[in-house]
Amino acid sequence: TCDTGDQQTTAAVHLKEPAATIVERLKDVATYEGEDVVFECRLSRETAQDAQWFLGDVPLQSNEMNEIRVQGTRHSLILRKVTLEDCGSVSFKVGQHSSAA
Repeated sequence: TCDTGDQQTTAAVHLKEPAATIVERLKDVATYEGEDVVFECRLSRETAQDAQWFLGDVPLQSNEMNEIRVQGTRHSLILRKVTLEDCGSVSFKVGQHSSAA
């Protein structure tokens, strides 16, 4: 705001968060039934953008079978006690970027 006493003008600053990119992609994992499996991605920056994990086409949430962690730029998915039904594609998406294993 600029105020000269009898006149005043105001402007605003608006910021857009730059898009995060995936700098460390998912890697394929082979394991035994009943074991836990960990998938990790690393982003170019910490972001408030929504990041989402998928098993096949099904979006995942943290629960007793799936643990989703975010530590700075590192995003992790732990699938607990996997079964043969868990075989398939795991993907991670943030903004316009995605990685799959």
